[in-house]
Amino acid sequence: MTRIGGAEMVDWNLAVATAIRFVRPGPDVSKDEAREVVAELRRHAKASEEHVRGYTRMIPESHRPEDTPILVVDRAGWVKANVEGFRELLKPLLEKMGDRRAASPANAVLGALGGKVTGVELGMLLSFLASRVLGQYEMFAPATREMPAGADGGGRLLLVAPNIVHVERELDVDPHDFRLWVCLHEETHRTQFTGVPWLRDHLQGEIQAFLGETDVDPMTLLERFREAAQSLAGARPEGEEDESGRSLVELVQTPAQREILGRLTAVMSLLEGHADYVMDGVGPDVVPSVAEIREKFQQRRARGASRLDLALRKLLGLDAKLRQYRDGERFVRAVVEEVGMDGFNRVWTSPNTLPTKAEIAKPADWVARVHRRAE
Repeated sequence: MTRIGGAEMVDWNLAVATAIRFVRPGPDVSKDEAREVVAELRRHAKASEEHVRGYTRMIPESHRPEDTPILVVDRAGWVKANVEGFRELLKPLLEKMGDRRAASPANAVLGALGGKVTGVELGMLLSFLASRVLGQYEMFAPATREMPAGADGGGRLLLVAPNIVHVERELDVDPHDFRLWVCLHEETHRTQFTGVPWLRDHLQGEIQAFLGETDVDPMTLLERFREAAQSLAGARPEGEEDESGRSLVELVQTPAQREILGRLTAVMSLLEGHADYVMDGVGPDVVPSVAEIREKFQQRRARGASRLDLALRKLLGLDAKLRQYRDGERFVRAVVEEVGMDGFNRVWTSPNTLPTKAEIAKPADWVARVHRRAE
């Protein structure tokens, strides 16, 4: 934790408390129903291992991947897990901002209030996200008593039970099929990281390089958090738009960061698109209503929930994440159709065989670079 004059740059405990206080309540379920949902999600997560690994052929039968905990959590549990992950990832950025804050004439004010204000702003954003995430492979947070993780830096698979129940009811789909369908997607992420030993360190290195290049005034970043929180509270006047139209990520870009972000966008598009491709590829054999689920889910993704959702998506860069699902799935589908699953799996050989951002849009260029040159 970075401290200036005894004050934290981010009050993480306040961020957690704020998020839990303001997060929307989950769907109304009885205790028995809740226990049944948790048990079924655990069964589906376990069953998904064999389905995904058999379909992707990413892990040889003779190889046993590192054991990664599967945790079924509520919204508060998701918040706590992600705050721990943020603390790890943001250390370089907070240290840099702390050095700048120490040299600022306004240090006395920031030292007294900055950490708490930032904690509240971050908590508000987490409260928004906590009711929307269905599942997540969390790879960076350290293990805690409440949140175990895999050995030697391994991650953990989170399934957010109340959000899954909320969406299955909203879409009016078979709940058992939907729960398995979600587990297939998240298990694909777990398989990606357990089956590709270098992937976690590569991503962490890229993210740390991105943060290390950040050159932003603490007050400027704080103001962006405040704008996000005002949007959540409905404080932005009706009809007033964000003139810059930039997300929080775009705000802190230098030329070096734009290059790094291009690589990160490509690999995240690959990971999300691959998970979507696999869940739909496995689906027909084990999820009878997969076609109905996919159609309704795509419609839900496209329309969003409200003007507020659209504004927050823009600010947080979530609109870019939705494009990653779409563009990445198209890339994977095109490559598999061209060179088969084993040919596609060359993508996992090394960082050099990952697609570029341009290749995500033009899969034939990746095939030409990785396959035809090798031949």
